[in-house]
Amino acid sequence: MTYDIEIQIEELRSELRECIDPDERREIEVELELARAELAVIIAEKDGWLKAEPPF
Repeated sequence: MTYDIEIQIEELRSELRECIDPDERREIEVELELARAELAVIIAEKDGWLKAEPPF
């Protein structure tokens, strides 16, 4: 699963480098930030820093 997110992040980085439209850049930046956050959560869960289970 991390591999898919990592590929998505690289694709978004590539899109961001090529993008010249300011509105589209902001959208890509938001998507990139969300993908990075998702990757951080996946890694934290994998390493045992975070539990995805509800507290109840």
